[in-house]
Amino acid sequence: MKEEFINLLKSINREGMDKLLEFLEGTDFFDAPASTRYHGAWKGGLLAHSMKVYEILKTKTEDSDAVKIVALLHDICKTNFYKTDYRNVKNNGVWEQVPYYTVEDNIPYGHGEKSVMMVSEFIKLTPEEKYAIRWHMGFTEPKELYGTLGQAYKKYPLALLAFEADLEATYFYDI
Repeated sequence: MKEEFINLLKSINREGMDKLLEFLEGTDFFDAPASTRYHGAWKGGLLAHSMKVYEILKTKTEDSDAVKIVALLHDICKTNFYKTDYRNVKNNGVWEQVPYYTVEDNIPYGHGEKSVMMVSEFIKLTPEEKYAIRWHMGFTEPKELYGTLGQAYKKYPLALLAFEADLEATYFYDI
């Protein structure tokens, strides 16, 4: 799956893509969970989730560089974000330490915003890509932002499609 992810990004002719891939290789992106407990809460869950979002998103619209970038990198903000900690759990009357994921956010910049920022440090994003990554969380955003969110979806339908693909990957596939 990692090789397919890398090959998809390498197929995009965008200045800085090599540096972005080099960055990802130096992080936990390919081994990180997608969340602490909601979906893909296992080693490699972030990669599996990103690939599933791409698989779904390309069925909703014509496959393009934008679709690859948005789907594969929408959650790059979760890179170096989760840490493994341990808690005591009683198992058959015996206490044992069990690992679990916890959050250690060293760059508290928001979710979609942080992904846009991180990708933009390496490659130039189109406005459509920026909006789609920024608003991929859709109506899980605070209700005060719904008006802005709706405007973004009207202006850039890929943003709405990315939200749908992310929801489907999360709730239909638990990835």
